[in-house]
Amino acid sequence: FLKDVELKNDKNHAERLSSSLGADEFMKYRSPLVSRYASKEMAYNFSDRKKFTTWRKLWIYLAKAEKALGLPITDAQILEMESHELDIDFAMAAEEERKLRHDVMAHVHTFAHCCPTAAPIIHLGATSCYVGDNTDLIMLRDGFDLLLPKLARVIDRLANFAEKYADLPTLGFTHYQPAQLTTVGKRACLWLQDLAMDMRNLQRARDDLRFRGVKGTTGTQASFLQLFQGDHDKVEELDRMVTEMAGFKKAYLVTGQTYSRKVDVDCVASLASLGATVHKLCTDIRLLANLKEIEEPFEKEQIGSSAMPYKRNPMRAERCCSLARHLVALMADPLQTASVQWLERTLDDSANRRISLPESFLTADIILSTLQNITEGLVVYPKVIERHIRHELPFMATENIIMAMVKAGGNRQDCHEKIRVLSQEAAAVVKQEGGDNDLLARVQRDPYFAPILGQLDAVLDPKTFIGRAPQQVARFLSEEVRPLLEPYKAKMDVKIELEL
Repeated sequence: FLKDVELKNDKNHAERLSSSLGADEFMKYRSPLVSRYASKEMAYNFSDRKKFTTWRKLWIYLAKAEKALGLPITDAQILEMESHELDIDFAMAAEEERKLRHDVMAHVHTFAHCCPTAAPIIHLGATSCYVGDNTDLIMLRDGFDLLLPKLARVIDRLANFAEKYADLPTLGFTHYQPAQLTTVGKRACLWLQDLAMDMRNLQRARDDLRFRGVKGTTGTQASFLQLFQGDHDKVEELDRMVTEMAGFKKAYLVTGQTYSRKVDVDCVASLASLGATVHKLCTDIRLLANLKEIEEPFEKEQIGSSAMPYKRNPMRAERCCSLARHLVALMADPLQTASVQWLERTLDDSANRRISLPESFLTADIILSTLQNITEGLVVYPKVIERHIRHELPFMATENIIMAMVKAGGNRQDCHEKIRVLSQEAAAVVKQEGGDNDLLARVQRDPYFAPILGQLDAVLDPKTFIGRAPQQVARFLSEEVRPLLEPYKAKMDVKIELEL
């Protein structure tokens, strides 16, 4: 890659690339979820540093609780561990893992190397899943804590949009064919309702998470019962203390070697469901952009197409759809993993979970950041919407015209036949000649409709066709949306600026 750059006589650029990323970085695959899309916070949440420093924290929690319950562990040993909680020698750990073929023991040895006094009591009584699974649960919990405020901000921006356009009439669509009018704000509430369901699903999945705790090799706590010489109360207290230190209110009462992989299913299901919501919402925006009724933000110097300068492609909504498909597809991984865990556990879950769990959260993270950017800058074109209504409303108003004629003394069947003939003539002009809908003009010229000519403007007022849409918007926002956002009020002011 750098050689190609130099061939283009851009050595300075090559040097900048080499110094900023390292020449070898361009010689291997880098996940776009991290290198291009996801936030630094979410990328860090699933990073090696977060993972392995959490392992050390868990070893410290275990030692502290074991000491408090009477095992011969000294303050000096714990202080030594605490003083080296963050200074991980990753090169040494990698070399140890190369030799041992065991990631946890590699880090036990690496930690012991810098904590010689504490070495005998690091990982005392524990199995690999004590640090592995408990760390995963911490990362899942912290991942939800990053996503929930982002989802709240999307809901807040969209709620403001719905309120602003609560009574702006627009064509409704069923089967993507013009249907009875709705309002721009009411349509946004359909999106909001799904997002509100996602908010409740994510919050429930987060709150349902428990700690694996201190359960031993096959979940029986046998090693800890031996350490405490058969004292069941101390083993239970050890589990409770470590769970509390890790910030969890409860631990799973029963586990195998791992916590049930149904937990992963539950977490990813809530994210995949969010993906389905976002795909539908952004597809709607893309369809409306084609109609030129609504557009996502478009930067002053943004280029929509390399070949067609006039284009304003909905690239943000397209990105959301693209990533949402990946998020939905990831649902298959935890389902299959949970279904093939033999007895107390098998290790065929490990490689899959290293990919599927982080990618689910990283994908949801960038989707929500992008969607916040979209909802903060949605542009509505009322005149275009009005023109589309004028084009279709005369057909939709035929029933109202019939009722007005009946009230004026006309016969319903006669009026229906008159309207049917005129509607077909007007439709032929639209479909066969490419002209405008002239049904209203035909009605005005027909002497049969003379008794109601003065009422036609009122009969064709779009606001008489939107039913209770504005009232539904107001009640929905007041009763369901705003209360959902209360816990996140302090985090609402964060703005999103997309770099790519």
